[in-house]
Amino acid sequence: MKTKDARSLPSVAQEAIRIKAVKAVLSGKSQVEVAALFGVTRQALGKWIKRFRHKGQAALKAKRQGRPKGGALKAWQSAQIAKSVIDKTPDQLKFPFYLWTREAVAQLIEQRFRLQVSVWTVGRYLKRWGFSPQKPIRRAIERNPQAVKLWLEQEYPAIRRQATTEKAQIFWGDEMGLRSDHCMGRSFSKKGDTPVILTSGQRFGCNMISAITNQGRLNFMVFKGHFNTAVFLAFLKRLVQHHCPHKVFLIVDRHRAHRSAKVQQWVSKNHKHIRLFYLPGYSPELNPDELLNHDIKRNAVGRNRAFNQSELMRNVRRFLFARKRQPHRVKKYFHKETVQYAAA
Repeated sequence: MKTKDARSLPSVAQEAIRIKAVKAVLSGKSQVEVAALFGVTRQALGKWIKRFRHKGQAALKAKRQGRPKGGALKAWQSAQIAKSVIDKTPDQLKFPFYLWTREAVAQLIEQRFRLQVSVWTVGRYLKRWGFSPQKPIRRAIERNPQAVKLWLEQEYPAIRRQATTEKAQIFWGDEMGLRSDHCMGRSFSKKGDTPVILTSGQRFGCNMISAITNQGRLNFMVFKGHFNTAVFLAFLKRLVQHHCPHKVFLIVDRHRAHRSAKVQQWVSKNHKHIRLFYLPGYSPELNPDELLNHDIKRNAVGRNRAFNQSELMRNVRRFLFARKRQPHRVKKYFHKETVQYAAA
């Protein structure tokens, strides 16, 4: 009959065997006899007896099995690494990359504390600290945090109060280019077999400009060619005509066409109907109309195949007309955390 290896038993059962085996030896039985009786080696039994004589029965108690919790990092070390990942980017710490990957965190741990840990261990650390892999938001280094703070705390609240006084409607405007080869989203397929989408080999595109309000209003213009002062003036005239007699407060970025002399002259002549305001430079995340742009790219372009420019423009117009009839969807653009300040 094959004897079962005691190492495969639960830790509590192993503890009971150690105590009984030691007591059997102390009662007068030989170590060879006891080892055979309990299915353990004589060497192991000798170690148990030595530990018992040195520290008593407490030395025979069961220990927790498996990988020890907490790993090699102590609590204060974990806190330092987590703070570095939150407050700094890898390139700021002189690493040759700018995203926090498991490999990057492992290198930080080794550099800071001279401890080598695997990427799997780092992954467990990051999960325990409350981190998850996320697509980062791109932000220009030219962005001025002070200007953004001034806009959020003083400039936009003043615009909102002035709009209330003059009974004006606040619009957020932006423009973008659309390309036929833009693709967003994923498609299910067998592992290792990348799906193929048939589309035109020709490259073409169009442009659009839009303006939205936090009440769900949407105005747009889809056009060929480049965006310039003439196109922007045409859009402004349509916007004013459509919303007359209400005054329009239009907030846009600092594109040169928005600030051209011709635009300034026209706005000055029509100051009773429209005013322009400008967002801080390099701060697209403050503009709710950017969310409409992402919506268009994902659902009107990325998920529909256009085989020529006319079809692309038709798809975009169809989508925008649908959104125009869905003010509740337009209002949702203002729910994102970075633009919630404009929802009121």
